[in-house]
Amino acid sequence: MPLAAARAALDATLAAAPAAPIAAIVLDEGGHPVAFARQDGASLFRHDIARAKALGAIGMGQDSAEIADRAARNPAFFTSVAVATGGALALSAGGVLIRGADGLIVGAIGVSGDTPDIDAACARAGVAAFHGDR
Repeated sequence: MPLAAARAALDATLAAAPAAPIAAIVLDEGGHPVAFARQDGASLFRHDIARAKALGAIGMGQDSAEIADRAARNPAFFTSVAVATGGALALSAGGVLIRGADGLIVGAIGVSGDTPDIDAACARAGVAAFHGDR
């Protein structure tokens, strides 16, 4: 994942935040951090939550909102997944996959700090910027 594309995605993600201070992270397809920032006033755990949303999306192969929906229907399984991964996924919207033109996962953006729907909208703005759709 090119750093310039990750930084453009990060900037667009932060710019999409309406009010609450957020933290956002861009991970490559292996779950490695490429770019991270938090807005002034974002609380301590926002980085960890944003990372868990993005890492969970990569690990499960779907956006964290879809994972949260699945978890609501099958809590025992997802409790096991959370334990098995050492808590490396957050069951809340805000982790959005970045896919290449071929449909393969190239990374994910995780956002934490506002409501789950707003976190996800900010991440989607970042994905659009990653692909140059500003």
